[in-house]
Amino acid sequence: MLICALIPDVVLPGLTFRKTLEKANWLFMDYQKTLDFLFSQLPAYHRIGKAAYRNDLGNTLALDEYLSHPHRNFRSIHIGGTNGKGSVSHMTASILMEAGYRTGLYTSPHLTDFRERIRVNGRMITKKYVNGFVLRHRKIIDSLKPSFFEMTVAMAFEYFASTGVEIAVVEVGLGGRLDSTNILSPVLSVITNIGHDHMDLLGDTLEKVAAEKAGIIKKGVPVVIGESLGSTDDIFIEAAAAAGSEIFFADRSFKCIPDERINPGEPGIYEAINLNTGKSFRGNSVLRGDYQAKNLQTVLQISDLLGGIAGVSEENVVNGIEGVVRNTGLQGRWQIVGKEPLTICDTGHNKEGLEYVVNQLRKTARGRIHFVIGFVSDKDLSTILPLLPAEALYYFTRADVPRALDENILMERAVKSGLKGNSYPDVESAVRAARSAAVADDLVFIGGSTFVVADALSVPDLIKPR
Repeated sequence: MLICALIPDVVLPGLTFRKTLEKANWLFMDYQKTLDFLFSQLPAYHRIGKAAYRNDLGNTLALDEYLSHPHRNFRSIHIGGTNGKGSVSHMTASILMEAGYRTGLYTSPHLTDFRERIRVNGRMITKKYVNGFVLRHRKIIDSLKPSFFEMTVAMAFEYFASTGVEIAVVEVGLGGRLDSTNILSPVLSVITNIGHDHMDLLGDTLEKVAAEKAGIIKKGVPVVIGESLGSTDDIFIEAAAAAGSEIFFADRSFKCIPDERINPGEPGIYEAINLNTGKSFRGNSVLRGDYQAKNLQTVLQISDLLGGIAGVSEENVVNGIEGVVRNTGLQGRWQIVGKEPLTICDTGHNKEGLEYVVNQLRKTARGRIHFVIGFVSDKDLSTILPLLPAEALYYFTRADVPRALDENILMERAVKSGLKGNSYPDVESAVRAARSAAVADDLVFIGGSTFVVADALSVPDLIKPR
């Protein structure tokens, strides 16, 4: 009876005392055991790949109906695209926080803690809420057997509604048209860019990928396209016209010029120019990846529209960009995690993302590059391995997820492409070997997969997260 008194929300009408206690046990369940249950019972794309992908919204709509449509209780900004959507989502949320809004942020995948996916004003969802969500909704979870992503989106939307979020920034998971987040009716839709990723699921041409991502464009809702690309621009223009939505190409309205003279470990200075008005301003950004210049252009276009939608000011924009890591906890984007040797990790994992990474590595490195690298098994290495610097020394490894490509298979493929190095059974041993072999002027890079970066950041005392 004492347990029941302490947790009245789980004592439900019509339940026997025994059943009440069974449900109560879930509330006091260890957080890690709750996650183990979710990972073991629900197919998760980040663990098993395309087998977890659902090409319809049936479960999402059923969960939304069951939860009484929580996403209708807050405004939202919906952000998709191939690359940069995580960084753009974090910066947009940080700007809204600076503008005084109670801001929700939903992103995926997570790096070191499941709760990174769901934040309110930068604070992760509580472990108690995660446990309680499973307790309250175990019956429908068992009945529908949703994917891990479908369940997580439902959890995020319920959490945002229950905690009084005023506006949520929601990152699309995969694609757009059939993504679980696409039940939103946002105030603004954003597509950062189109690139070569998930083409086995979204289509074998950039045009087909663009058509899937254009599925987040809603009737009468303004849409921002981050980067112009001749072969796909018309797809977005036609989709916006069909929806009666005004369309804005960020790179046609804003130009961001980073100052490359700043040392790698220091915040970057950028100059932003509004190409329509000629007005410019300068600011600081802790996100130093070269690719962030394009992300900043997208964020500036979003912010320009949010000036009218949400009263966002230029001061909010400058402060939000500079404070994004402090405000939202963003990790894994050209993140410096050690010095002497300079050690950097980045989650870029497809052709376009790695092109930026490799170019910046060559500009940054003073000595030899030590490349700790691993991929998922469904990655098209034929487009990626030729991009990697032949002069680097490689530490081929695998992340601790079922999707990870075997490190010896990776090494065999890489050697055929002219790369040199050794294989390591896990990320920790690969990073330790690289840092041990590198001298003070060398550079150690960790990447190739979000999960390789996640494993590196999870090792106690190995490196220091930002």
